[in-house]
Amino acid sequence: MKWIKRLAMLFGLLVLLLTAFVLHTIYFKPVHTRLFYERVFVEFMLDSPEMLTGMGMLRPLGLRYYDDDWDDESQAQQDKIRAKLRNDLETLRRYDRSAMSGQEALSYDILEFFLDLQQRGDPWRYHNFPVNQLWGIQSNVPTFLATQHRITDETDVRNYIARLDKLPTKFEQVMVGIKLREEKGILPPRFAVEKVLVEMREFVATKPTENIIYTSVAERLAELPAEQQCCDELMAEIADRIENRVYPAYQSYISYFDQLQSKGLSNDGAWRLPDGDAYYAHQIENHTTTKMDADAIHRIGLDEVARIEQEMDAILVAEGLVEGTIGERVQQLAKRPDQLYPDTDAGREQILADYQAIYAEIEPKMGKYFSKLPKAELEVRRIPEFKEKTAPGAYYNGPTMDGSQPGIFYANLRDVREIPRFGMRTLAYHEGIPGHHFQIALARELEGLPTFRTIIPFTAYSEGWALYSEHLAHEAGFHPDQLSELGRLQAEMFRAVRLVVDTGMHAKRWSRERAIEFMLEKTGMGDTEVEAEIERYLVNPGQALAYKIGMIKIQELRARAEAELGDRFDIREFHKVILLNGAMPMPLLERQVEAYIAAGGVVANA
Repeated sequence: MKWIKRLAMLFGLLVLLLTAFVLHTIYFKPVHTRLFYERVFVEFMLDSPEMLTGMGMLRPLGLRYYDDDWDDESQAQQDKIRAKLRNDLETLRRYDRSAMSGQEALSYDILEFFLDLQQRGDPWRYHNFPVNQLWGIQSNVPTFLATQHRITDETDVRNYIARLDKLPTKFEQVMVGIKLREEKGILPPRFAVEKVLVEMREFVATKPTENIIYTSVAERLAELPAEQQCCDELMAEIADRIENRVYPAYQSYISYFDQLQSKGLSNDGAWRLPDGDAYYAHQIENHTTTKMDADAIHRIGLDEVARIEQEMDAILVAEGLVEGTIGERVQQLAKRPDQLYPDTDAGREQILADYQAIYAEIEPKMGKYFSKLPKAELEVRRIPEFKEKTAPGAYYNGPTMDGSQPGIFYANLRDVREIPRFGMRTLAYHEGIPGHHFQIALARELEGLPTFRTIIPFTAYSEGWALYSEHLAHEAGFHPDQLSELGRLQAEMFRAVRLVVDTGMHAKRWSRERAIEFMLEKTGMGDTEVEAEIERYLVNPGQALAYKIGMIKIQELRARAEAELGDRFDIREFHKVILLNGAMPMPLLERQVEAYIAAGGVVANA
């Protein structure tokens, strides 16, 4: 019997040691950076019910406890998050970086860069507009419920109803932050207030049973197999919550923003905000991950605009369009009947089908440029109609980690006149293959790396890659004619113009109207589209700079690799370096490419 006692003692000791190890990992500095990285990610994830729902990582384990709640938007929670960022950075810096190499060192540097950048941005934590014409609780909530909250059975529906019950609290928490900003003199632009009011008034004017919060559930229930059909009796509860919980929450925002119109609002750039110049300088660094200043970026933008203008002019002249600005001539081309789809439901369905056909055409050719392709599929869908008026022309949502949802390219079909055929291919390449879909889906499928490496955001990297992908498609011969090439140049011109107008409005005090005029003259985009873009930059300073700055850096790194490696350069290996380490800031990406060159064109870490 002694051996049984000894075995029991040994088991108890092991449990005690394991418990001590787990507690130490949770509450103190973990013994290894990998444990620390996962703790950082898990703490952040477990603190966000919405992130848990969206990522779907716990559903395969049968866990859905988080699906009945919203993220805590209170000021106390925001303070807690800021404190956690500071503590995580301090803990990270207690590890011995000099003893690290390879992916361990890269993980350290990426996380340190990210946390340090976030901490240095703390003085401007209120320099944003939580509710604006592009995003905010008023549009994010219906979108989240319709696209992220899964509906597969009665439990999902009951969790959905629970979220509707709790929605007023979430609205109240966000409103506290909005009013705090008002006290600090940080008010949204006038156009944002006006457009948000239109959006919310239209939303609450919809019958509850016709609201997307209701119809999206009904549609998904109808798609379930017969044996999973349920919940007809619960649909009345959803309609009741929309009427008595959701709409009153929106009405409180309508009342607030209505009275905000009398507060002397303007449509000026970031310079109008308290400490606005320093804030914009930080935003440049935050989005480009460089130390470039507004003047340098403005000059680059003007040079790029001049270069691209010459290339566009040559194609337009060949098409017989010789008079007027670049923008005027592109608009003439965009209005030609052969470039437009019918302004009908059938025409819009055909646009989506044609986007999907573009992917079907080029996907088999990707092996020449990439040695690893994402497992996740890509679908093309329409941006929900309730939000398309103020949404951008297109955007991409990455696949869920549990594989239950594909990557999705959302196209804005509000106006078929904004979708001339000659521009469709480049938009498809940017948002999907080989652009955002390849970058984001591959990142989420990375193995053997800390989880944060699969999702961490760096705008210059992700958008720089997508814009680089547009040019890669040009190199690959994926444009069948010169008009499609014009579409590529127009898209690049659009990003070059952004460098000029973003710095113009936020640093050089350009008016909104001057920026609109410049973009119309140079790009050939429509009035409505240009207005939406310029207003986007005004509520998100610096973000628009990341595209071209990121692209220029990736092209610069590739040119350097081609020059130094010569015959040893393999485009597939170069793309491995760029994509198979996940997102990172530009200085670290440059270091990875330098290591790849030094290794003779062999990918060491990816």
